[in-house]
Amino acid sequence: MNDYFSGKSVLVTGGTGSFGHEFVKKLVTQHTPERVIVFSRDEMKQWEMAKLFANDERVRFFLGDVRDKDRLYRAFRGVDTVIHAAATKIVPTAEYNPFECIKTNVLGAMNVVDAAIDNNVSEVVALSTDKASSPINLYGASKLASDKIFVAANAYSPSDDATKFGVVRYGNVMGSRGSVIPYFLSLEHDAKIPITDPRMTRFMISLSEGIGLVQHALAKMKGGEIFVKKIPSMNIVEIANATRPDLQHEVVGIRPGEKLHEQMIAVEEARETFDCGEHYAIVPAILKAHSWYTKNFPKVPDGFHYSSDNNNNWMTENDLATFISQNREKFL
Repeated sequence: MNDYFSGKSVLVTGGTGSFGHEFVKKLVTQHTPERVIVFSRDEMKQWEMAKLFANDERVRFFLGDVRDKDRLYRAFRGVDTVIHAAATKIVPTAEYNPFECIKTNVLGAMNVVDAAIDNNVSEVVALSTDKASSPINLYGASKLASDKIFVAANAYSPSDDATKFGVVRYGNVMGSRGSVIPYFLSLEHDAKIPITDPRMTRFMISLSEGIGLVQHALAKMKGGEIFVKKIPSMNIVEIANATRPDLQHEVVGIRPGEKLHEQMIAVEEARETFDCGEHYAIVPAILKAHSWYTKNFPKVPDGFHYSSDNNNNWMTENDLATFISQNREKFL
């Protein structure tokens, strides 16, 4: 694609996470931004990440929390593009710490919207999750609220050239920090792999594909879309077999707040969902963009829903084993 980031100032909230690491690396090696700002609250992670980009003066580090609106206002000055990746993500952690989850995922989203509009940021893309579709846990519910905030924020824009907001929604990022693949790989040789439920399925996406969806959203969004990439599913037992074929399994039961199957588009969202080829776009009718999508893309059928168990695209054990072999250094 064209160098969309040429000469731009780009800020990533939660920039020291798995997504931020990979996104910033691709940004400075494959594009020509004027400035890249890593915004996060963990000084040690910033310290370690700064070593990787010590010779690139374009990469700056800004210590702060999305809960702190004043700090965001300072960080967003002169910024063209914001990628909002900061979130409380671990399902059990959110269940046991609900106040903290809401402060980061919901109030933090509100702060990002206010700071972006008031600082004339051109575009904001927020990272969401499959757990935001028909949520049953607090993490998913908080991300659904966040999605709604970013979608509705487009109505606050006073003119067509004001800040645009969009959302990308995808599933389990293979190899990201805290995900199941690195955990399985870290188990001792005499351990057993804990299987929550042998029927469980999950969507699978690589970090590179997730970044590609963000780039697509930045380049193509009209404002207010939730972009959902078409990705394969996999059964949890097959994930375990591909990751650690040397270990036996032990069924331990579903954790608090977990689903048996994940979902990225609910039946109720189908009436506002368009099939755009390699991805879907959920575009509420209240948005100006809805009429444009109606003219250019077909809607999905009535009753459609996109979940990890009804997917027509499946990843095999061999596919995952090959991916792990090719990317093993990223899991260590």
